[in-house]
Amino acid sequence: MRPMLELDSLICQYNNQPVVNGFNMQLGEGMLACLLGASGCGKTSVLRSIAGLQTISGGQIRIDGGVVASVEQHIAPEKRQVGMVFQDYALFPHLSVADNILFGVRGLSRKQRKSQLEYWLEVVRLQGYAERYPHELSGGQQQRVALARAMAPRPRLLLLDEPFSNLDVEMREQLALEIRDILKSEGITALFVTHDQHEAFVIGDKVAIMHEGKIMQWDTPFNLYHEPASRFVAGFIGQGELLPGHMLSDHSVQTEVGTIQGNRSYPWRDNTAVDVLLRPDDVIISEQGQVGCKVVEKAFRGAETLYKLQLDSGRFVYSLMPSHEDFVPGQSVRIEVSACHLVAFK
Repeated sequence: MRPMLELDSLICQYNNQPVVNGFNMQLGEGMLACLLGASGCGKTSVLRSIAGLQTISGGQIRIDGGVVASVEQHIAPEKRQVGMVFQDYALFPHLSVADNILFGVRGLSRKQRKSQLEYWLEVVRLQGYAERYPHELSGGQQQRVALARAMAPRPRLLLLDEPFSNLDVEMREQLALEIRDILKSEGITALFVTHDQHEAFVIGDKVAIMHEGKIMQWDTPFNLYHEPASRFVAGFIGQGELLPGHMLSDHSVQTEVGTIQGNRSYPWRDNTAVDVLLRPDDVIISEQGQVGCKVVEKAFRGAETLYKLQLDSGRFVYSLMPSHEDFVPGQSVRIEVSACHLVAFK
């Protein structure tokens, strides 16, 4: 896969303090990727540096093989062929939907402009809205106009900065799926910035977990959840608890909820003390379970219910069960562990 975006040892500073330090990343052509992290981790600085809105203090940025930023060189934003979708959409309020979408398109005849407008209105499913103005649209419709405007000039790379943060939860998930489908069908390489794990997992082919200006893990959503590379990533992604145990072999651990085996081999000796990560989907409430515990809390989620369970030791685990299995706080239950991925930390 040909690299479309390459970041080598990137350093970004703010008030002479590094906010991004030694950042490395490569995006293949047509790839969708996300920078995921808490506020202040440096993800927006990375995005702004790629767009050319911020100079860098070290390293290099290459787009489609050409250097666009280094300590010695700074290509202007409008010459990078990079599209940008902002958090607040940044539509021109005095322009119609049609004029907003075609704002960055140059050198076309009237017939070609009409054809392009019809094409992008169809892509973002806003046929019939060409003459409306931004204030006449819903938040989701405004975001689709902003996306069409960014894609219409056919950029080599598309950057999206918290694109769904102003929308309600249900609209965010629906629009995230829609935008992923649009970008994939158009073959566009895109980099998202978000603090929302669910968004990142819905959109990203790969996701970079950021902390204090560095990538803690760059991986698929599946691997980030099931095979986190560090305690930080294990705690940051999803829910789960670390239970103490000791190694029985290179791929099995003895814990208070039984022996846990998995698909990963560890180099530690037998009896080495470790902590094992248990996700809610690893713990099953079952009459056949060998371990007793008590329901402490429950959170109904429609199709599923998340239970917080207290073990005899006083420690807690979580269990995600189909909602037709209904247990109440204070109830004694039995559990079994079904974990295919052994995640242990020394």
